[in-house]
Amino acid sequence: MIYTVAVVPHGDEIIDPRNENMKKLNAKMNELGKMLKDTDEYVLISPHNIRIDTHIGVILTENLSGKWDYNGIKINKKLRCDRKLAMDIYEKSLQEKIPTVGINFGALEGTLSSMPLDWGSLIPLHFLPERNTVLITPARKISRLNLVKFGNVLVNVLEKRKEKIAVIISADQAHTHSKYGPYGLSINAKDYDSRVFNALKNKNLEELLQMSDDYLDKVKPDSYWQLLILYGIMQKIDFTKEIAEYGVAGYFGMCVVAYSRKPAP
Repeated sequence: MIYTVAVVPHGDEIIDPRNENMKKLNAKMNELGKMLKDTDEYVLISPHNIRIDTHIGVILTENLSGKWDYNGIKINKKLRCDRKLAMDIYEKSLQEKIPTVGINFGALEGTLSSMPLDWGSLIPLHFLPERNTVLITPARKISRLNLVKFGNVLVNVLEKRKEKIAVIISADQAHTHSKYGPYGLSINAKDYDSRVFNALKNKNLEELLQMSDDYLDKVKPDSYWQLLILYGIMQKIDFTKEIAEYGVAGYFGMCVVAYSRKPAP
């Protein structure tokens, strides 16, 4: 069953925080780590792993591994993938006619069947207890309704499992907060982040469907597509908000928002 869902940042700055905003985000990530101590497995959705424009990618390798280094803080992860769970997600998505591909790397099985972990995965995982993980990559050129529908599929598959599963959505917000950043300054960056953060706090993600492609292109988030998957999850399950924190690191916004499963009446 889905035990927790969380939207998490993956900017380097939360690893070694140097200002109050980043210290708050760092503290909330550590709080999330404690919140997940009883979780059995993760389904992690990262925008920075293998990128396929037109299909959601479900990683089917036996292993996940990667390294990251920031200001002398070294992250080194070697994780097992729950291949049966990954395959169930993949096959159910195909049955629902959602554009999805199953991805392996190296060998079909064994130690050489291992997908490299990206910073969108490694940085959040740095704060969390190590667990078996299913890695999923979103797609930006499939319909928004298919992304929402994929969230529905995750619920259908994960709710049949006896394990307590956390869905971790790695997502940074607008990348146009500064004219000195790589994407320049957009007057809409603060607006996007505010709308997203309020939608997450209020558990009202439906309004994200109203954002135009032109608007998204101006603010340049790497969160939008994952958040539509989250919306699909929230259509099926009622959650209680536990954590909510937001901050800007230079040119991009980050937030930590986590929810726990609302107890049955």
